[in-house]
Amino acid sequence: MLSQKTIDIVKSTAPILETEGKKITTCFYKMMFDAHPELLNIFNHVNQKQGRQQTALANTVYAAAKYIDQLEVIVPVVTQIAHKHRGLGVKPEHYPIVGEFLLKAIKEVLGDAATDEIINAWAEAYGVIAQAFIDVEKGMYDTAANQENGWSDFKEFTVVRKEKESNVITSFYLKPKDGSGVTNYEPGQYLTIQVKIPGEEYTLNRQYSLSCAPGHDYYRISVKKEKDNEPNGKVSNYLHDHVNEGDTIEVSAPSGNFTLNREESAPVAFISGGVGITPMMSMLEALVNEGSKREIHFIHAARNEEFHAFKETVNAAVSKLENGHSYYGYDKPLANDGNHHFEGYLSKAFLQNMITNDTITYICGPVPFLKNVVQILAELGVKEENIRYEFFGPAMNLNAEEKITA
Repeated sequence: MLSQKTIDIVKSTAPILETEGKKITTCFYKMMFDAHPELLNIFNHVNQKQGRQQTALANTVYAAAKYIDQLEVIVPVVTQIAHKHRGLGVKPEHYPIVGEFLLKAIKEVLGDAATDEIINAWAEAYGVIAQAFIDVEKGMYDTAANQENGWSDFKEFTVVRKEKESNVITSFYLKPKDGSGVTNYEPGQYLTIQVKIPGEEYTLNRQYSLSCAPGHDYYRISVKKEKDNEPNGKVSNYLHDHVNEGDTIEVSAPSGNFTLNREESAPVAFISGGVGITPMMSMLEALVNEGSKREIHFIHAARNEEFHAFKETVNAAVSKLENGHSYYGYDKPLANDGNHHFEGYLSKAFLQNMITNDTITYICGPVPFLKNVVQILAELGVKEENIRYEFFGPAMNLNAEEKITA
């Protein structure tokens, strides 16, 4: 337990952490990687270059200061981050390193304002927060290892099938190289893929949603080739261009808490943009497999027909549902007489025809898409707890600031 004095000191730093947090975390990552370059084998270098990881960690630190006397408030965030850490192989021995350089960065950026009293209070608080992560992650490692066909850390999988789904999305079907079965998982979870690309100094890790329901003898991930963004997607391009059937990649057990609640019976809408369709495929297939009688709306937005993945698969799945409906639209359709349901951004006028106050919504896609959809759902009166969304990479909130996460 933290003393009241420590709590008061840490809370008093929240305002300056709110304004100077990103400077601190940017300094932190630089100092830590300079001293421990081996940790670059864990972290996503693209998120580092884009500044998303720094901003995400800054918001986590700020939230920890603000709620240091109510840590239960940030338990959902701790759980979300812990899932990512478990998938990436973050271990207890990494936490003292993070703590050391976080304190050094606070001192470096705040200078004389970071008194010994403040640094000592933060050291004590960090110890409590780090232990919370360690404890949660230990449970996750144990669960991953002890379930049927389970394992800890990374394991070799063979690509048994590679299938193009659209101009930019390709599916990879994966089976354990040792001939064992695959573990069960929750619809919506993701795999962490670890690859060593020739010419790259460090291993690269990426997390890709499972795009099929549990119950198969394989995992399937469906990867978008990130060729238009800068920096270009090293791992996605490598998978598309160089990983073929028969090749081996390293995989950690399924993780993630953006998952379908199969105990609920209320109407559900899966709303996706671009490659955000991947976790929705897993959720939709799971409902089909259990013969769900729920009212189900599957809504997908793509750039155009050539970028639309899984169209026929979705139509076939929805046809098996008692109350299933599918809709799709394009930003700039290629066919003027196409049979798509909307053009451009999803609109309130379109969604209000199928969304009620009680509809449970799962949303995944690019940030502008998410902002638009979440705002519309709020205007339609959908309960906050029924608006559930997933980001690829460090999570953000939709108010332009990055969410409490790392």
